[in-house]
Amino acid sequence: MAVSPGLPAAGGGRWVNVAPERVAGWLDRFAERHGSLTWTISPVTIVATAADGAVADCQVPLPPLAVEPGTAPGAALAAHAGVERRVGVLLVRLGGYAAGVFEGDRLVASKVGSRQVHGRSSAGGWSQQRFARRREGQVRVALGAAADTAAGLLLPAVPGLAAMIVGGERRAVGQVLQDPRLAPLRSLVADPFLTVPDPRRRVLEDAPTQFRCVRIRVAESLAAGG
Repeated sequence: MAVSPGLPAAGGGRWVNVAPERVAGWLDRFAERHGSLTWTISPVTIVATAADGAVADCQVPLPPLAVEPGTAPGAALAAHAGVERRVGVLLVRLGGYAAGVFEGDRLVASKVGSRQVHGRSSAGGWSQQRFARRREGQVRVALGAAADTAAGLLLPAVPGLAAMIVGGERRAVGQVLQDPRLAPLRSLVADPFLTVPDPRRRVLEDAPTQFRCVRIRVAESLAAGG
């Protein structure tokens, strides 16, 4: 999907996700609706303020962004977002994990796996304690398998990686990345954190639609009826 439905944004407005190849056209249409644009540019954001007061706050994917003199900001943002970078992805939820290396939006190496982790028990007393110990052991095995996969698949790719994108459950990802072997990956972790369901291969293959897109917070002006 080129453009996601708008979602409410903290501080007002709504968020939309725009694919790299659609960014320049999206900004052109924004200007058509709201009037000429004034630009505020930094390595991590481009803010377009329209003549009627509407604002499009564009978050730069995998910054920093460099805009050459004489280059239209929208075109520079689109070109930056569309670069075919080599990016590692690690998705972890309790019971499942997926690791992959992407060239642009192409998955060139991957491994997906799962380990059983039981839900919490409502029983009390010794039964609950035995269940809790068994579950803790299952969690250690599951997260250990995810760490082993990351070490085997992603560490060899580190010299060529532009960034590491992680997602799933924050706590589970954080525990996996604490593995001493994965220190080289920790230094490459970049936004966004991907909120995903169970990390199956299809979910992994869809990851570029999130980490390559430009997230734009759109705030309509009162004069424009927003």
